Amino acid sequence: MLIRFASTDDAAAIAALVERYWEFESIEGFDRLRVATLLAQLISDPQRGACWVAEAGGRLCGYLLAVFVFSLEHGGLMAEIDEVFVSDEFRSAGLGSLLVTRAERDLAERGMVRLQLQLGVHNESARRFYQRHGFLRRAGYELFDKAL
Repeated sequence: MLIRFASTDDAAAIAALVERYWEFESIEGFDRLRVATLLAQLISDPQRGACWVAEAGGRLCGYLLAVFVFSLEHGGLMAEIDEVFVSDEFRSAGLGSLLVTRAERDLAERGMVRLQLQLGVHNESARRFYQRHGFLRRAGYELFDKAL
């Protein structure tokens, strides 16, 4: 199993995994060309974020995508895990852990001061996974958002 930074050449293959992730999470509105284009834009601009892929036998079987934001409160650049997905056949084999561990190391080396993520309130298996990796619920806060 190889964990590496994604290249723009990977955008179409990652988009295929994104489609499976969105189906799994019941996220509507998947458009393969739009997603592949956005992935290529992100991958080609390391100031915006980073994407790691897991590769086995020459094929991509997982990815982790993080985006960057400056935080005065936290003292610098921080990252947010936007998406993590591992193909069914590779789940429960430690691949998600490898992706998270590699991303944490690379982000710390880049000077990121914090790593955060959003999690569905009923996704108990993901909650246990992230807690095993040291993530904690931020007490006293909840997420608000608005489409622009």
